[in-house]
Amino acid sequence: MSRAETDPAAPAHRRILRVHGAGVAPVARRELAAWAFYDFANSGYTTVVITAVFNAYFVAVVAGKAPWATLAWTLALAVSYGANVLSAPLIGAWADLRARKRELLWASSALCVVATAALAGCGPGMVVPALLLVVVSNYAFGMGENLIAAFLPELADDEALGRVSGWGWALGYLGGLLVLAICLAWIQGAGARGVETSSAVAQTMLITAAAFALTAWPALAVLRERAQPSAVARGEIARVALARVRGELAGSSGLVELRRFLACIVCYQAGVQTVIALAAIYTQEALGFTTQDSIKLILVVNVTAAAGAFAFGFVQDRLGHRPTLALVLVGWLCAVALLWAATDRSTVWLAANVAGLCLGASQSAGRALVGYLCPRGREAEVFGLWGLAVKLASILGPLSYGLVSWISGGDHRMAVLVTAVFFVGGLLLLLRVDVASGRRRALASGDGTAR
Repeated sequence: MSRAETDPAAPAHRRILRVHGAGVAPVARRELAAWAFYDFANSGYTTVVITAVFNAYFVAVVAGKAPWATLAWTLALAVSYGANVLSAPLIGAWADLRARKRELLWASSALCVVATAALAGCGPGMVVPALLLVVVSNYAFGMGENLIAAFLPELADDEALGRVSGWGWALGYLGGLLVLAICLAWIQGAGARGVETSSAVAQTMLITAAAFALTAWPALAVLRERAQPSAVARGEIARVALARVRGELAGSSGLVELRRFLACIVCYQAGVQTVIALAAIYTQEALGFTTQDSIKLILVVNVTAAAGAFAFGFVQDRLGHRPTLALVLVGWLCAVALLWAATDRSTVWLAANVAGLCLGASQSAGRALVGYLCPRGREAEVFGLWGLAVKLASILGPLSYGLVSWISGGDHRMAVLVTAVFFVGGLLLLLRVDVASGRRRALASGDGTAR
């Protein structure tokens, strides 16, 4: 390990690893790499199940293209996100008090893998089992996403949060790309194996589950729990956790800028999550793409998203958190405008790749800024609130799209305009966030130890 990576006196752009006080295990580079690789592991789930394959398979095959199919899909996602909204902050606060982030990460990962594998058995007409498994797997995915993010402030230096978060998201998109490419090859080879295409699509759920299980292992094996259990009595932990979360949501904790940024996240992430959840449905229903066309498009978008996350991580650490995110939200508005106006495939590809750059950048930048505004010793709690914001957005965005699509008689072009409203709102709310003040409040609200 180089001295510059851990030396507090080194130039800000050279410091990467968090320096902890006496009595706390130092951060090793392999641990940081394992943390980033978890994004590689879990992204196959969102790419294949939520974005590119199973969502379209559910509408076309499981639900038989029923008029209510898209709405049913978005409602299932809303239920899983609602469960995360209600439980994530409390689970996070409990994990901080009991120092159990790592154990809960194991449990959530295992549940997501098992439920994803079970989706392979869902064929035509199996609407209820499919929706239940989507709810369970997506809930477990969201919980794991919050818990892995809570390790970020423990591992990365303050001046490297953007870069490290960007490395993770970039690896995530590459992981999603790899798993989706394998699934696409499996689907395209169905005829040569004498298997129906629909059966091959269902089998990709087994591929996705296996990939998650294998590639999540480094993080589950290497990450260390540096938090210490609280002195709060076991029987009082639930009450204290609830009090903490209430204080955050009511603003009585004093973390005003964090609360403002969480509101901003709810708004702009509603647009982001709409694109993630409904990209394949939009391209097929509004633009006439086949399943294979949509998968190829999303494969390329994953590359640009990885590039956006990686590049903008460096920009964020140099330019600043708020200016970088504002620039990205303007980019999102350009992407939505292009997609809405698209009448030929070249414009669709341009819009999709602009969206890809902004997708990677906005996801990474938001996580890094939450880490910057997070008090020490409350990482799982704060990232539980981050999860609450993202999952609430995941309800509002896709559900709004589904309702507009249903009310308008399937006008997906009208529905996509809804996403522009969310990005405009996010940009306006971002202007109210004073990052420097928020960081000072976070330091004052921590345990007093230098970070």
